[in-house]
Amino acid sequence: MKLAILGAGAFGTALANVYAEGGTDVVLWSRSSHQVKALNKTRESVYLPGVTLHDRVTPTSAIEDIHSTACVLLAVPAQQTAAFLERHASDLPDVPLVLCAKGIDRNSGALQTEIVQRFRPQATLAALTGPGFASEIAIGKPTALTLACNDPVVGRNLQHLLSTDRLRLYLTDDMIGAQLGGALKNVIAIAAGLVAGAGLGESARAALLTRGFAEMRRLGTAMGGQDETFAGLSGLGDLVLTASSKLSRNYSEGFALGQGQKHADGTTVEGIATAVAACQLAQKYSVDMPITFVVADVLNGSKTLDQAMQALLSRPLKQE
Repeated sequence: MKLAILGAGAFGTALANVYAEGGTDVVLWSRSSHQVKALNKTRESVYLPGVTLHDRVTPTSAIEDIHSTACVLLAVPAQQTAAFLERHASDLPDVPLVLCAKGIDRNSGALQTEIVQRFRPQATLAALTGPGFASEIAIGKPTALTLACNDPVVGRNLQHLLSTDRLRLYLTDDMIGAQLGGALKNVIAIAAGLVAGAGLGESARAALLTRGFAEMRRLGTAMGGQDETFAGLSGLGDLVLTASSKLSRNYSEGFALGQGQKHADGTTVEGIATAVAACQLAQKYSVDMPITFVVADVLNGSKTLDQAMQALLSRPLKQE
């Protein structure tokens, strides 16, 4: 059996190693021939320092090498999905496409599945999401994720195909809820980092996470997701992980901003673009998301952290 993974960043490379360790041949595609050359030479990714690429992983920059695979995992950053498909949609084989990016398209407000459906309307889709750090997955630490798929037969087959003795997948048919949980928690994780970086205390962080989780659920159900999905791995589970560890780029971004530092150029922080998209969706569906809006304001510089905190604390008192 062979799998193809498109995107040789940290998560794509981590998945490649996991499946290779399980005895699967993996084609790991990168658009950068320079990166592929380096991977083949050193067998180590700059995104996962200290992790050796398994012998069964074949790095390539030739898109035609992904054919004759059981399924394709798309692991390019969420904001690059549309551009990737615009160029390569016709190159993809007719096998299930598993979407691994967690984010909402900033320009269109579309989920990852909605983007794919514009370019490949007949594609069989699934989404892989949930609480898992690439650095831990890559070295075989036990991880449980959510696999969302509308087709129960395809979903069950993919669940068995993509689960290993260290990577356990739970199946859901709630594509909307699973994707929104994975995307929106990045915004709340930035907010949690802001609170921690500014030294506002653990009580404030707990309150923010609780009310942020409520925002995620409100928008998710308004858009057609199932409320119980947000209590699972792709919602609460991912939020707990991402909003509490400096291994999280989103939490670390917020923490740095809370300490007065600036965004590090060249670092992909999915929550930055998703904050903008989430605000647009909140207005479209008439959903109250005050934390998401102040995060977006802090990120774009229209509010200071003190002003954002005051905006939240001065809101009218209400029932929980």
